[in-house]
Amino acid sequence: MPGASEALGMRVDAVSENAMLLEFGDVISEALVPVIMAVQRRIEAELSDVVIDLIPSYTTMLCVYDYNKVDTQWMADALQKLTRQVNVETERRLSGSRVDIPVWYDPEVGYDLETLADAKGLSVQAIADIHCAKEYLVFTIGFNPGFAFLGKVDDAIAMPRLSSPRAAVARGSVGIADTQTAVYPMQSPGGWNIIGRSPQRMFDRSRGDRCASLLRVGDRVRFRAIDRQEFDRLGGSHE
Repeated sequence: MPGASEALGMRVDAVSENAMLLEFGDVISEALVPVIMAVQRRIEAELSDVVIDLIPSYTTMLCVYDYNKVDTQWMADALQKLTRQVNVETERRLSGSRVDIPVWYDPEVGYDLETLADAKGLSVQAIADIHCAKEYLVFTIGFNPGFAFLGKVDDAIAMPRLSSPRAAVARGSVGIADTQTAVYPMQSPGGWNIIGRSPQRMFDRSRGDRCASLLRVGDRVRFRAIDRQEFDRLGGSHE
């Protein structure tokens, strides 16, 4: 059911018989992420008996609920009431975890590193330095389990996706697509510009369902350049 929360400017719409879409706006913003996460925390705390899954994204969150327990109108009313209770200014000060991720920046594993450097008129070392120079926010998780979309990269190294995606990109590959960057948690097809590889396990079911993904929306990531020796010592794969 359509509706809106005055406090957050949020809209609630039913998108299926057991799912509501919470829309927080149409402009991607770092300031919006902690607000979305605050709503997620409140829903998890107060509606866990009827909510099956919550999937946050750049400006929205999908709420899947048990329609055997509540109907659409009840869920819409509950979500709007709940969001009106969120103190926006307080929640903006809350943040996720800070995660450091080691990366070996080398053409051996960075398929597009030299191409990107040539296109930008930079050295390979400069690409690595710029990529490591800032902290990135996790906006959303998708594409594959544990695949975190991070932003945004410095305009000096921003690069459009490849015109023809690769059939297979190795696990741990670190890529850039436009102003986003990410680490491939598993081997998969992909069209991002690959500039290095990390030995860090981004997704591991042995850590348990809630911790299987190393990153969560709202976390902040800093990349750290390592050499081949440390990459190997940390269990990195050359395949």
